[in-house]
Amino acid sequence: MVTALIGFVALLALCFIGFRVGFATLIVGFVGFGLERGWHASLGMVGQQIMEDSMNYNLSVIPLFILMGVFVYRSDVSSDLYDAAYAALGRFKGGLALATVLACGGFSAVCGSTLATAATMSKVAMPQMKAFNYSDKLAAGTIAAGGTLGIMIPPSVPLVIYGIIAEQDIGLLFMAGVLPGLLLVVLFLLAVSAVVYRDPSAAPPSDPLPPSRRKAAIRGTLPVLILFLVVLGGIYGGVFTATEASGIGAFGAAVIALSRGYLRKLYEWKICLVETAITTSKIFIVLFGAVVFAQFINLSGLPYDILDFVEHHEMTALQLVGFIIAIAIVMGMVFESIGILVLLVPVFLPTLFAAQVDMIWFGIIVVLVTEIGLITPPIGMNAFVVKSVLPEVKLGDIFCGVTPYLVALVIGLTLVFFLPGIATFLPDLMR
Repeated sequence: MVTALIGFVALLALCFIGFRVGFATLIVGFVGFGLERGWHASLGMVGQQIMEDSMNYNLSVIPLFILMGVFVYRSDVSSDLYDAAYAALGRFKGGLALATVLACGGFSAVCGSTLATAATMSKVAMPQMKAFNYSDKLAAGTIAAGGTLGIMIPPSVPLVIYGIIAEQDIGLLFMAGVLPGLLLVVLFLLAVSAVVYRDPSAAPPSDPLPPSRRKAAIRGTLPVLILFLVVLGGIYGGVFTATEASGIGAFGAAVIALSRGYLRKLYEWKICLVETAITTSKIFIVLFGAVVFAQFINLSGLPYDILDFVEHHEMTALQLVGFIIAIAIVMGMVFESIGILVLLVPVFLPTLFAAQVDMIWFGIIVVLVTEIGLITPPIGMNAFVVKSVLPEVKLGDIFCGVTPYLVALVIGLTLVFFLPGIATFLPDLMR
C-alpha cells in the first residue's frame, strides 16, 4: 500500500506542476512498475497494454459520438433548441432561465460534451437574459450548471469510458443515464423556480416568443429530436449496438448539418474532423495512461488491501459506495470528470465486484459525483468555461449562482443512491 500511496502523491505533484492527467498517469505507472519489476518488464507492459487497448473495437464509439457532437455543435442548432425551450416555458416566472436548463439538456443529449454545452449556451442564452436584466448569478450559474447535464444524458463520453474501464455494456449504461438525466433536468427547473420565488428581481418578466420564430424553432429542433430517438431507441430495442449507434448518430448529425447549410465546403469538413481527432486523442491519452497506472496499482496490492479493509470493517455495499462517493467528491475539487473515472474506478473494481455492487448503477453514481465536481470550487471546470466566454461576469458570482444547482445535484445523487431503480429500471427491461 505504501508504494501505491507514494505513486498517488507523485501523480498529484505532476498534475499540480502542469502535467496533463494522461501523461502524469503514464509516467507514474511506468516508473512505479519499473521500480517494482524492472525497466525491461515495464517497457513491455506499457507497449502491450497500449497495443491491446488501442485495438479494442469498443473504443470506436468515442470518436464517432464526438464527431456526432461536433457536427451538431457546428450546425448551430443550439439557438433553435433554446427558442423551442423558451416557447414551452417562457410564460412561467424565470422563463429564460428555465428555457436555458431545458435547452442545455437537449443540446447535451446530442452533443455529449459538458464544456461545449456550457460554452455554447453562454453565447446563446446569456445575451437574452442580459437583455431582460436577469441577475448575473442566476444567468451564469444556470448556464454553468446546465452544462453538467452533458455527461449524464446519453450519448455520454464519460459513460463510455466507464463502460470500457469497468467492462460494462455501454448500451445498458446509456439507458441507465436516461431517467437520472431527466430527474436532474426536473430538479434544475425546480432550483430556478426556488431562486425566482426567493428573489423575483433576479428574473424580471420577458416578452413572449413571436409566432414565426416559435415555428422556425420547432422545425429546427425536430431533426435533432428524431436523431436522439433513433440512437437511443435503436439501442433500447436491440436493433443495433452502441458502437453501431455511434456511426448512425454521426451520419445523422452530418445530414442535419448539411440541411442547415453547413458541411457544404471542404474546409468545414476539415474543421470538424480535426476537432474530433484532437478531442479523441486527448481522451485516448488519458485512457492509455489509466491502464498503465492501473497495472502499477494492481502490482502494489492496493485494491486487495482495500478489499481486506472493507471485509475487516464489515462494510455493506451501500457503505462501500458511500465511502467511494466521499473520495470522489474530494477528487472532483481538483480533477476533471474523466480524470476521476480513470483514477478511482480501477482501484476499487475488485472490491466492488466482491461486494456484488450493481456496476451499471455504480456508473451512474460516479458520473453524478463528477457532475458535482464540474461546478465545485476551486476547480469547477464549467464555471471557468463560462467565465472565459463571459469575462465581464465575476467568477464569484458564477460559483454563487451554481449553489442551488449543487443542492439539486446532491438531492439527485441521494435519490439515485437510495433508489437504485431510477438508474436500473430501463437496463433491467433490456436484459
